[in-house]
Amino acid sequence: MRNPSRRIRLAACAAAAGAMLSGLVPAAHASAPAAGPAAAAPAADDPVPDHESMPDDGFDDEPEGEQDDSAGPGTAAASRGALAAAAPAPGRPADFALAKGADLSGLVAKLTASLPSQGLTELMTQANRDSPGCGAATVYGPDLTADQRFCWKSDDATSTEWVPQAISGVSDAQEDEDWGTSDAEPVAVAGYDAKNPGRSDYASGRDNCLQASASDACNEKGVRVTFFNQKTRMYRHVLLAWPYMNSKDHISFDALHASEGSCTSTVTPSCAAQNGIHAGGMVWYGNYLYVADTANGMRVFDFRRILDLNPDNDAAVNDPTPDGLVSDVQDKKRIGRQSNVWYAYGYRYVMPQVATVNFTAAKNGGPTSGNQCYNTGRPKASYLSLDRTGTDHMIIGEYCNTNNGGDPGRVATYPMASLAAAVEGATGTAVSADEAYGLPVGATFNGEALWHKFQGAMRYEGSWYFHRSNASSHGLLLQATVGTVDGAARLVGNTKTLKSTIGPEDLYLAHGRGDNLPPRLWSLSEHATTADCSACAREVYSYPMADVVSSFG
Repeated sequence: MRNPSRRIRLAACAAAAGAMLSGLVPAAHASAPAAGPAAAAPAADDPVPDHESMPDDGFDDEPEGEQDDSAGPGTAAASRGALAAAAPAPGRPADFALAKGADLSGLVAKLTASLPSQGLTELMTQANRDSPGCGAATVYGPDLTADQRFCWKSDDATSTEWVPQAISGVSDAQEDEDWGTSDAEPVAVAGYDAKNPGRSDYASGRDNCLQASASDACNEKGVRVTFFNQKTRMYRHVLLAWPYMNSKDHISFDALHASEGSCTSTVTPSCAAQNGIHAGGMVWYGNYLYVADTANGMRVFDFRRILDLNPDNDAAVNDPTPDGLVSDVQDKKRIGRQSNVWYAYGYRYVMPQVATVNFTAAKNGGPTSGNQCYNTGRPKASYLSLDRTGTDHMIIGEYCNTNNGGDPGRVATYPMASLAAAVEGATGTAVSADEAYGLPVGATFNGEALWHKFQGAMRYEGSWYFHRSNASSHGLLLQATVGTVDGAARLVGNTKTLKSTIGPEDLYLAHGRGDNLPPRLWSLSEHATTADCSACAREVYSYPMADVVSSFG
């Protein structure tokens, strides 16, 4: 809901190439490649204050109100229409078809040849932010008790720029949870840049984000992923990036955007230079990180390709890079290669996108500015999760607000083997959903439809669980099972609901098989504490899954 960076080498799986589904082990540590003298002075890059020559990345955009409980005017008639529906919509797996997008492997290879990289084990050792003790548990509802709570360092806890959304972890990454020799058992959280001001901070009267008077938050920074070390209770941010060739034909990268305009000075309503993506869901599986891109499908990142812009761990000294340039992690207003220096908005670690899997169905023609969804046509990728209770499957689903019309939304599942094959295959490699369902209908909550406004969903031992947001009040955890309605398989909602946190988001199951611990259902809350919501707080937390199951009866 919109309110609220040395060598990453997650192991190659022990056995052969393509064995991403087997256990991961950290690669042997290697020192950063020495920067040899260049044969000739590198050609200077454009200063690119506005990245005028950056090509459009080709991704569709999503309205600013994406996943906002209050987006759109809402009408009583629309809400009543949703409540009056007699039966959930039939699932249409074909609408969820995916295909691999343009091949980015050549671009990523150029980046990894230009910059040093780092292993996740050492990255976690370099975790530089502490998770303080959490305060009063006012953010939680009365029906479930969190058995683990991680809170954010003060600036992250109150940031109006970065808003946490998605969650995954080592239990998703590999079934045995045996992450190298460490017991850090990382939990990964994605946050998005909520300000979306464009490259020019036009609203504040400034021409561009490089001016001394411009805030560090001026640029749209896209998405970052935070890795929590459960042993040390320390964490570190990694910036996600999109690779491209700049106007001097040099490899570079930029933040993740849903669209790239051609503005060269100021941002106006007719030229929105940047729009970020929401990253409402995320799954870490094998070597890959799958991140939801609402309007397009999923963007994919490789843990063996994380770049390190500060190998000596001294931010005050610009480090030499393998391509004969230097990197600067103090300048928070620039990104990519500019005038022969590498930047990343001040982040040390950057993970470039290696692939995309895009929806192929045509969009429904209905309006979407109020988070409307439809039972036919291309879905939204609002949230993701992993089901390991049978054959591994990706769960994908939609956030919808039926107060503004439209339908409650849909969920679908994909075999993970098919997704991995597409990521590693040629452009156009298809991925089919094997199940799809419309959400239940008919029940009410606070005078509106119950079964909408979902920020996360997962399937566990045959039952479905959904996290429903409720603006700045406690949200709900809901349960549904597949039943037969009018002779067809449909999702049927449990009449019981459980109060969860204020601002509940994505869901992740730590199954505990590797360490012989009971399964835990992890999630996070997105809203910072404010004068208007004193009970709000940003936390990463888990509920014992046994408590969740038994509470539903």
